[in-house]
Amino acid sequence: MELVIFLMLISVTQVSSLGACPKCGSMEVPLPLSTDDSCGDPRYKVYCKNGGLEFLSAGGVYYEVLSIDPSAYKIVISPPMIQKNTCYSSDLSVGGLSLDENLPFNISTHNTVMLLNCSSNILLSPLNCSSNSFCRAYENNVVEGTMCKNTLCCHYLKDSAMTSRRIRIRVGGCTAYTSVVNIKPNDPAGSWNYGIELQWVRPS
Repeated sequence: MELVIFLMLISVTQVSSLGACPKCGSMEVPLPLSTDDSCGDPRYKVYCKNGGLEFLSAGGVYYEVLSIDPSAYKIVISPPMIQKNTCYSSDLSVGGLSLDENLPFNISTHNTVMLLNCSSNILLSPLNCSSNSFCRAYENNVVEGTMCKNTLCCHYLKDSAMTSRRIRIRVGGCTAYTSVVNIKPNDPAGSWNYGIELQWVRPS
């Protein structure tokens, strides 16, 4: 028993003593994020691929990391592409974005999510599906959203009452989505900060 405890203490010490990982392309990789077992904390895994930093979802989809704010324990990842000539998000086959419940990341409350090409069942929800929904501005002003025009769409602010580990889409529901961080009501769609903000739990 004492040997097991001793080995566990060694393991914790090794993890906590690892330094920051090297840059990935032009992006710094601050602690506790880890691109390799030799640096950072492996529980906070991100991936350096072809000079770009990426986050891996529980569904096996990689999302580009757009920015990192280590002082606020946040990263922003890119929303999935909407496939050409469709209103289907590229992660539709895995049901949208899902985060591993065993990892210390969650979807923050600063994301306004727009669901696109939805079935009429969504009208039973409390989401904003009106003509002044943010999703209408997206469809009308962003090239990627034009294939979703004239379909039912809605938006909602991701809040603490919702699951913090999933943005769900599906055939028969809504087939595409995008997300904007810290949206302001009067900002034009061209100035929106497109992304999905994730927050990590500070290492203990």
